[in-house]
Amino acid sequence: QVQLVESGGGLVEPGESLTLSCFASASDITFGIYTMGWYRQSPGKEHEFVANITWNGDTTTYADAVNGRFTISRDNAKNMVYLQMNNLKPEDTAVYYCNAELGALTYRGQGTQVTVSS
Repeated sequence: QVQLVESGGGLVEPGESLTLSCFASASDITFGIYTMGWYRQSPGKEHEFVANITWNGDTTTYADAVNGRFTISRDNAKNMVYLQMNNLKPEDTAVYYCNAELGALTYRGQGTQVTVSS
């Protein structure tokens, strides 16, 4: 069982940066084997993949819409995963969810709101 808590959302202007954090309430050993990721959902739109990172951090994958602007990272010693978001755009406005995957198991947090507006 993994419980995820996101933080760091807020209101920013276009072009600014924001870092999201996600804490996983799992044992250090358990957390370290999950692929961690971020998804987002805007009003009227489906859940959208944003980025993920493998258990050891060797491989990261990004959606085309955020590639080059967002960076995902993790600290297995702290049970944390991060999403650094640079050059934010109004279309990045959404609720961002932290995600943990291991085979058929998937856990998702409650989400944190990110609003990009001038």
